[in-house]
This record gives sequence, C-alpha cells and structure tokens, in this order.
Amino acid sequence: MAHRFPEVPAECVDATVMLTVHMATRARVRAPELVGKGGWLNTGDQQYTLADLRGRIVVLDFWTFCCVNCLHVLDELRELEEKHRDTLVIIGVHSPKFVHEAEHQAVVDAVERYEVHHPVLDDPELATWKQYAVRAWPTLVVIDPEGYVVAQHAGEGHAHAIEKLVEELEAEHAAKGTLSRGDGPYVAPEPVATHLRFPGKALLLPDGGFLVSDTTRHRLVELGPDGETVRRHIGAGERGFADGGPDEARFSEPQGLAVLPDGRIAVADTVNHAVRALDLATGETTTLAGTGRQWWQGSPTSGPAREVDLSSPWDVAWFADRLWIAMAGVHQLWTYDPATQTVEVAAGTTNEGLVDGPADEAWFAQPSGLATSADGERLWVADSETSALRYVERDGDGFAVRTAVGTGLFDFGHRDGAAGQALFQHPLGVAALPDGSVAVCDTYNHALRRYDPGSGEVTTLATDLREPSDAVLVDGDLVVVESARHRLTRLRLPEEAVRVADRAHRTQRAATEIAPGTLRLDVVFQAPAGQKLDTRYGPSTRLLVSATPPDLLAEGAGPGSDLFRELVLADDVTEGVLHVSAMAASCDDTASDSGSAAGANEYPACHVHQQDWGVPVRVSAAGTARLPLVLAGMDEQR
Repeated sequence: MAHRFPEVPAECVDATVMLTVHMATRARVRAPELVGKGGWLNTGDQQYTLADLRGRIVVLDFWTFCCVNCLHVLDELRELEEKHRDTLVIIGVHSPKFVHEAEHQAVVDAVERYEVHHPVLDDPELATWKQYAVRAWPTLVVIDPEGYVVAQHAGEGHAHAIEKLVEELEAEHAAKGTLSRGDGPYVAPEPVATHLRFPGKALLLPDGGFLVSDTTRHRLVELGPDGETVRRHIGAGERGFADGGPDEARFSEPQGLAVLPDGRIAVADTVNHAVRALDLATGETTTLAGTGRQWWQGSPTSGPAREVDLSSPWDVAWFADRLWIAMAGVHQLWTYDPATQTVEVAAGTTNEGLVDGPADEAWFAQPSGLATSADGERLWVADSETSALRYVERDGDGFAVRTAVGTGLFDFGHRDGAAGQALFQHPLGVAALPDGSVAVCDTYNHALRRYDPGSGEVTTLATDLREPSDAVLVDGDLVVVESARHRLTRLRLPEEAVRVADRAHRTQRAATEIAPGTLRLDVVFQAPAGQKLDTRYGPSTRLLVSATPPDLLAEGAGPGSDLFRELVLADDVTEGVLHVSAMAASCDDTASDSGSAAGANEYPACHVHQQDWGVPVRVSAAGTARLPLVLAGMDEQR
C-alpha cells in the first residue's frame, strides 16, 4: 500500500517566488486564511480565522513533531511568547512529514508532550502549508495586526529578530490605533494524572528495578521490578537546569540513560543541551558536559566537557571506552571521556542525510537511540529521520558508519524481509539482543521489530504498541517504553514473527518543476532590523548543496560562502531531491557615525540563522530556472 502526501500545485510554488519578490520590493501581502482539516487544539474547541485575530501580532510556526529543529524553535519562542502575551499570538501550524504525524491523536499527544502553550492548527493535508508556499520545517511567518505578512524566516535562530520586529509592530500599531491588547486564545487542556507522562528511555538497575526518564515532567522516576511501583522521583518536576539532590535538581525533557564505569548514571538532558550524572546512592545530580546553551556552527567541537556547547543529546551508551552521545540536534555522534573530562565529535558532519563511510565523513539524521552489541563490537544507532538502523564499528585506527536498514530521508513504511527492502518509520530506540540481533523500537509504526545481521532479515516482534521509544532486556523478555501510553510494557520474545501487511510510503511535498540545464539557487537572507552581516573575520554566510541521487547535479555540489549557486543538472536524471544547508551570522549594528565595521561596541551581540532544506524536484521543459529559498526576509513597508 503506497501513500503520497498531496502535491503542491504550481501556483503555490510560484507563490514562494512572488513572496520573495514582494519582500524585496516592500509590497504588502495579505495573509492567506488558516485552514486545517484536523481543527484547532489548545483553544477550548473554539475555531479561529485570521479575522478573529485582527489587532494582534500573529506568528505562524509551521512545524512537525518529528523534527528536532522544530522542537528547538518551540523552545526559542517560549520567552517571546510570555513577554508579549498581551499583544502576540503564536499559532503552531502542524504540517506532517510522516504518515503517523497526520493522525490527529498523535498531534494532540505531541502538543502535550512538548508543552506547547499556544493554539495549534492541525493541518494533516498541508492546506495552509501550501497557501503560504512553505518549503521547510520549521518556518515562521509574522503577520501584522492588519493582517499582512511582514516577515518569513526558515530554520532556527530567529527569535531575537522576531522579538525586535514585534516591538516595532507594537509601537507602530499602538500609534495607529490598530493594536489590540488582552488575553489570547490559548486554553490549557485539563491535566491527566499518571505515574509517568510521555516517558522517553529506561534503564535496568542492578536490583531489577528501572530508572525511567519522565520526559514531559522533566524528571527521572525510579520504579520497582514490576515496572509500576514508584520508589522515588529524581528532580523537582519543573523545567530548569540545576544540580543537587532529588528535590533540588532540575532537568528539561531528559531522554537517554546509561551506566558509567564508576556506577553513576549518565542522563541525556535534551533541552538543556547537557549530559548529567546521577549518583543512585545519594540521589545527587551533577553536570558532566554542556553549558546549557545550544551548539551553533562555528562553536568548538571538542574540549573541556563543561565548556563546550551541545545540541539536543537524545541518547547515551558506553562503547569503545567512551560514553557515546546521540547528538540529534546536529546529526552527529559525540563522545565523552571520563578520564579527561572532555568531549569531541566522533562521527557525522552536521549534514543531514544517510551517507556511510569513515566516521568523519558520514551523515546522520537525528540519531535518537543507541545500544552496544552484546559482544561490544558495534554501536547500534536508530537514525530517526532517515527511518534507518545504522551502526558504528572499528575501522583500522578509527571508526566507520554502516547502514543495516534504510534508504534515506523520504522513504519509510512497515515492511519485513530482506534488509535492503525492509522499511521502518521514524525509529527512536534500539536494544541489543544476546544472539547478536537487535530489537528496534519502530516508533511511528507502533511496533517492535528485529534485525538479524546473520540472515539479513527484518521481522516484526510485536504490534499494537503506542509510540515505543526504548526497550531493555530483562531475563529474556523485553520491557518496552510505550511513550504515548505512559507506561512500561513487558513482552516475551515470540518464537515466530508477527505477520504484517507491507506498507511503503514516500513523503511527497512541494515537488518543484525545474528546467533542464542550469538552475540558479538563491537563498534569500535579509539581516533583521538593527543587525548586519559582520565580515571582519571572513565570510559570515555558508551554503552547502548536495543531491539525491548524487548524479542529479553535474556541477555545483559542495560547500561555499555565497548564498547563491549556479547548479548544472545532469542530462539523464529527471527527478530527485536537492539538499541545501544555509547559515548566516548577523550582529547587532552598533556602528558609530564613523562607519567602522565594529562600531562603538567592540563585541556586538551576534545571532546565527540556519536551515536545511530537502526540496523534491522534477526536471521539466516548462520548469523554472530559478529556485529561491527564504532563510530570512522582511517586508518593511507597513
């Protein structure tokens, strides 16, 4: 059974070009209506139109809950949302990538799981996505109190620019009498009493009990051997970053757990961008690695562990005499060395995709689950966004990355059989089994799968789970973290596989018709008001282009510092995906009248804006010869 998301019609693709032109010429663009078949969440069942929000500043956040960059933006917007609550309305427009994300209950769960405290429009058919000609997750669109689009930003790092714009819009529309103040449309859902709430990962303790990351409640929970009896809580249960005893320590959406050689438990404290350590005997939590700040391009990638920024560590495992960290936020694996108390990149380039080879050349896509094989020779990796099972193994004096199951960012489903044909859907967890095989928590298929390296076969062990995110082996059974059922579930490994009908899917969104020959790629970036590109130390922009299949591009692939590129398409490849990664660094413009580059302030605050696009393209004689992608653009004529 095949599934295809609705194609974006040509007029919507053209709308991106028109939006870019409008921004460049400062024309006013009326915001399209908000439409979503799934309806509204966090509004007390009230349905809204843009007319209902007239007089308020509106930020549309186009997101999907599988995307770690979207989760970063949710956190970036929290302070802005609170500070301007009486004038600003943030609306999440949930636009799914995976089939599971189009299920309404899955969106309801995600809104609670990630503490989204603003209205969310569930748009499973991408209707509003098309109307705004969005090309990437996440994308932010700012609408002024009169209903006009005034800015569009793709990717992360734009919260500071949006805050400045909001302040300008507040002043402008207060003066015009077109600004309304007061309570927004957000209505908090009723809380639900459960021992766990969207748990992430679990660890078997020496006495047979379990330690579980109670992710949405920002704490760890110790359970008895039955997986239900609560022994104690570790952490205050409120989002924060603090070391201390069980009642003082604070976490922010913790995930992975692993035992260190000294007996302490390493904790992937995901939204704090840190790795913590728990002493089970005393209940004390300390910080092993991370500063609490998110890593950005250009930041150090090695050094004293407490001085180097991390990015959304999702899982941890002990392998090859190091603690390995699944750094989902930058598509890499890092390591922590307890002997030297240092961290460094171990695998991955920060490019998102599926590329095998030497560790320093491999590409990952949100690695989210780790497990060391029973013989200690492999580190299994659940590479969630490529729906793949990967592994790391020694290769001479270094390491290499291989793929066992999976083909890329846009192919997924539920198919058993030979590894080359098998499909997963956004797996988040793995567990090594004694016979050398590996259990895979096939999260968005609600299934537990198994890959056998000996036979090269994938089978299904269990279905009817609910978003399984981790599993641990206990006396021959598997205890599975059913995240969306808020519990641990014990499963006896079956002697025979469960038979499941094949389901193959491919994400199809905004397939852009491009003309053969030369394609002009333009990443549109306009420094926010009060900022400018600072080139004192070299280029402040970066562009990386590649393609799937690689043969799609005859010329133009690779890195560069300009935000434009002439791409030459191959004559014999008619469709594929262009992968574009862009970064721009802008600094506060504090220049004096003398016009010096540094200005009056020698160290102005700088802000990094970055985004990855995967643009499906189809070569056609009627296609466009120019592909604009908006990293940041503003319409200043208000």
